[in-house]
Amino acid sequence: MTIQEINHLNRESFLAAIGPVFESSSWIADETWPRRPFESREGLLAALIATVEEAGPDLLLQLIQAHPDLGGRLAEQGLLTRESGEEQRAAGIESLDGGSRAKLQELNARYLEKFGFPFIICARLNSPDSILAAFQQRMESTREQEIRLAWEEIKKIAALRLDAVVA
Repeated sequence: MTIQEINHLNRESFLAAIGPVFESSSWIADETWPRRPFESREGLLAALIATVEEAGPDLLLQLIQAHPDLGGRLAEQGLLTRESGEEQRAAGIESLDGGSRAKLQELNARYLEKFGFPFIICARLNSPDSILAAFQQRMESTREQEIRLAWEEIKKIAALRLDAVVA
């Protein structure tokens, strides 16, 4: 879809197309829709990001918490969003051997217990080894640092998802 086509979508169609850019958080697309017209894909991404940043820390935390664990229960049950499933497959998460999968599950649990939200990393830009290394490194962060890092990773994820929607 071109940016011109995006600009001409009604609200419902815009939500259907742009809503999945942020994991299970279509409120972002809904609140960004009135900002049309967008000059470019980059302009649309900037408007979506501004919507989140203007929404405040509570909604940012809700956005972070909307993300699934990497290789977690939802993945095992086939209940990830289409986008998350594709991203985890692209990173090789679902093909981890039993020992690596167990390590990932352990890190997921420790991270969630420490920070109160799931570990977020742009899976498409990482390998299983780099994800496991990042997990261990980021366990040393403060909660505030991890909220900032999670937001930076979410922006990378959103940019890649938007690239798949807008030509």
